[in-house]
Amino acid sequence: MTTKAALITGTSRPIGLGFAVARRLAELDYHVFLTARDVSRAEALAVQLRQEDHRATALRLDLTDAAGMQEAADHLARTVGHLDVLVNNASDAVDFTVLSALDADLDAVRSALEVDVLGPWRLVQTLLPLLEAAPAARIVNVSSISAQQIATGLDLGASLRAPAHSFAKHMLDTLTTVLAHALKDTPILVNAVDPGETATHPERGDEHDARPASESARGVVWAATLGEDGPTGRLFSDTQPLT
Repeated sequence: MTTKAALITGTSRPIGLGFAVARRLAELDYHVFLTARDVSRAEALAVQLRQEDHRATALRLDLTDAAGMQEAADHLARTVGHLDVLVNNASDAVDFTVLSALDADLDAVRSALEVDVLGPWRLVQTLLPLLEAAPAARIVNVSSISAQQIATGLDLGASLRAPAHSFAKHMLDTLTTVLAHALKDTPILVNAVDPGETATHPERGDEHDARPASESARGVVWAATLGEDGPTGRLFSDTQPLT
């Protein structure tokens, strides 16, 4: 049987969503490729999974580095030859303390677009031959409820919380639709999932009511393992459609 392979970006933190998704996919018998800008952090997590008898490999991946993306693709081509699941989980620092588009740091906006939109876009382009080599690949873009501020047209301007993060995730949702349309004649499904309020940054002190990453990972893994008749080009909150 051909080994199923999944690559997850932004897997550098033990309590992070990326690692929770990687662990669940590993439990489903995927060979998981954990990626991060600091590969030593991803390797520490891969070691944990290997100690639990899962197949896990750490790769360096910076979503602003096209050459590094190609190196990761070359490694996958040499080792597994295909990619069944790509989870675009990595995200730039969130500007939660900014409450207005008029106060937005445009350098932060530019950085968020680079990591949350252009990075995943380029990564899909780079990994496309491997995704096409799988029987029916799945691409999951991790969105955010913050994007809904823009999508639903709620009192933009003074009330737009985290404008860089919100705008970038809104654009990622749009990219999801565009990629799904571009791949409509293939078995590849592309969806976005809002994982909900997730307790991954205790240092912020504002996640008392948030759920653990292991729970938030369920919706992402659901989208990553959809059957051949599954939806594409959609945005979900967990497994419930938002679009």
